[in-house]
Amino acid sequence: MPIDIEKALASKAWPFEEAKKIIDRYHGQMPEKGYVLFETGYGPSGLPHIGTFGEVARTTMVRHALEAMTGWPTKLYCVSDDMDGLRKVPENLPQPEMLEANLQKPLTAVPDPFGTHTSYGEHMNARLCKFLDHFGFEYEFRSATHNYQRGDYDAALLAAAKKYDAIMGVMLPTLGEERQQTYSPFLPVSPKSGRVLYVPMKKVDTEAGTVTFDDEDGTEVTLPVTGGHVKMQWKPDMGMRWAALDVDYEMYGKDHLANGKVYSAICEILGGKAPEQFCYEMFLDELGQKISKSKGNGLTIDQWLRYAPQESLALYMFQSPRKAKRLYFDVIPRAVDEYLTFLAKYQNEDEDKRLANPVWHIHNGNPPSPEELGVGNLSFTLLLNLAAACNPEDESVLWGFISKYMPGATPATHRYLDALAKHAVFYYHDFVKPTKQYRAPTDLERKGLQQLAEYLRGEGANVTDADELQTKVFAIGTELGFENLRDWFKALYETLLGQSQGPRMGSFFALFGTANSAKLIEKVLNGEDLAAAV
Repeated sequence: MPIDIEKALASKAWPFEEAKKIIDRYHGQMPEKGYVLFETGYGPSGLPHIGTFGEVARTTMVRHALEAMTGWPTKLYCVSDDMDGLRKVPENLPQPEMLEANLQKPLTAVPDPFGTHTSYGEHMNARLCKFLDHFGFEYEFRSATHNYQRGDYDAALLAAAKKYDAIMGVMLPTLGEERQQTYSPFLPVSPKSGRVLYVPMKKVDTEAGTVTFDDEDGTEVTLPVTGGHVKMQWKPDMGMRWAALDVDYEMYGKDHLANGKVYSAICEILGGKAPEQFCYEMFLDELGQKISKSKGNGLTIDQWLRYAPQESLALYMFQSPRKAKRLYFDVIPRAVDEYLTFLAKYQNEDEDKRLANPVWHIHNGNPPSPEELGVGNLSFTLLLNLAAACNPEDESVLWGFISKYMPGATPATHRYLDALAKHAVFYYHDFVKPTKQYRAPTDLERKGLQQLAEYLRGEGANVTDADELQTKVFAIGTELGFENLRDWFKALYETLLGQSQGPRMGSFFALFGTANSAKLIEKVLNGEDLAAAV
């Protein structure tokens, strides 16, 4: 949707700040090639994970910001480095013996351990594309194997042969003394074994565009650098790719930060202009360690989508990209509720604040209204706590309460809310239920629970207003003389729900129903084992 360009230029939202770099790159004029090229790289050696998606999502946010500011055409290439040799067997894949037998071969020459595609690389590429398509990303998938074999990189590779010494001049200072003796930016593919060889070059013919080396059996071999006979080491490969494709913008993780100048220098040696670059922090697992595709030590894409809608994942990617963040199951509920909160705020904000609101960037400037989602004032946390109280096997149990709380709402008419209910049940059973620990109330807490149950059975029996119920909970805690009312609410969470944190109790009682809430309290007062019920 159209935006005020001056407000966008003044916006502190990081996608607009990044888009401004591209505008300055071309001095406010559309590139001669007729479009701006964004690129993301994908290493398909392990199963796709959320970090891979995050790079595409964030790049897309910058792309859309630029389009909204300038109207320039853009493209996004998602390039898979599937010609890389398989260096080690990932820990979480089937048929490890077969993979072991194919080490060092290009990923597109390694058989598929899953048995669904012609190669390991193609299987991983298909998984990536399927996910990106599911999210509706606009992109062009590029296979490094195809780019090398069909000649997309030929001109840049021939230039690399001519500029071999200059490239070595950039690379050698970054290497240890021992590696310097055998290093070559070119990695030939053995005509005999099919493996990617890390061997020194005996000769680089700059005019013929060939390299000469000793194959694994000691035979001297000469190959053209074009046509997929040779690939480049990963650092020179990045710079070569930038030059060959004329890339304007690329993001990469912090582990690439030290090499950014190397990529740029090689790109410029080959006659290209280094793209604008953005370095984001890495995701961490529950132990604070970097997430690794090969180890599989973090959330997978499928896992996040089991427990939450895709918009919550997009929000997580938008927030603080230059800050290291834990990417584990416990971040999901907050991400869902923050998305709903930002969406509700958006409706009443002026354009300046809308351009800074994450939902503008998540939805490409056209976020849905809360009415379209039909969630009302229900939060994901509230649904989780409803599940904690009634221990549902599926979302139909939650709908028994939701339909009373929101008359006329059904799974068919409120599909987004139904999806949230499904997610809440999955999350409850997998993460909340196993950790629930109930405790008996103290004497003071018991007195408060008795008063609360009497109110819900009597004067408040027909109250459905969450604020009114919340006011009563506050009043009882105040009358009991709790020095800190947080202790009163914590007591409610621990005795009624078996957890140290919980929802706004007025909202919970309104959703669960005053009669059901009174019954739950009476079970606690009677000493019943709520843990046994779940």
